[in-house]
Amino acid sequence: MTDLSFVALACGLIIGLGAIGACIGIALMGGKYLEASARQPELMNTLQTKMFLLAGLIDAAFLIGVGIAMLFAFANPFIAK
Repeated sequence: MTDLSFVALACGLIIGLGAIGACIGIALMGGKYLEASARQPELMNTLQTKMFLLAGLIDAAFLIGVGIAMLFAFANPFIAK
């Protein structure tokens, strides 16, 4: 295998595992939000605000991983010129 094939494999792993992690994190957070809203309906608006803020941060972490993968894919600093 060449260096380029390892870079493609690494980019796929970065994006794939990041997407799985973001999906699991948002799913767990959404489930806990529903549980908390059912237990204390008067806090629903506060909890919803915090849930959407955390959902944005979880997605931002995934998109940073996508950006790093694109850096390796298109401007790879590890390939000798």
